[in-house]
Amino acid sequence: MLRLASILYSIVATSLAGSLIIVALASGYDTLTPILGGAVIGAVLAIPVSYFVARAIISNKR
Repeated sequence: MLRLASILYSIVATSLAGSLIIVALASGYDTLTPILGGAVIGAVLAIPVSYFVARAIISNKR
């Protein structure tokens, strides 16, 4: 399951970080700190999300 979660992490982290960067830019925060903060928060939140998605995929597979 760790292997699947690792593969999913690359997709989920990119999506979450990109979405949070877009939210920061759309809100008018165009300096380094909010953009970098959105990227870091997205990368950190992607860890449990990819784990739960991998667990759901494996449980539906059997």
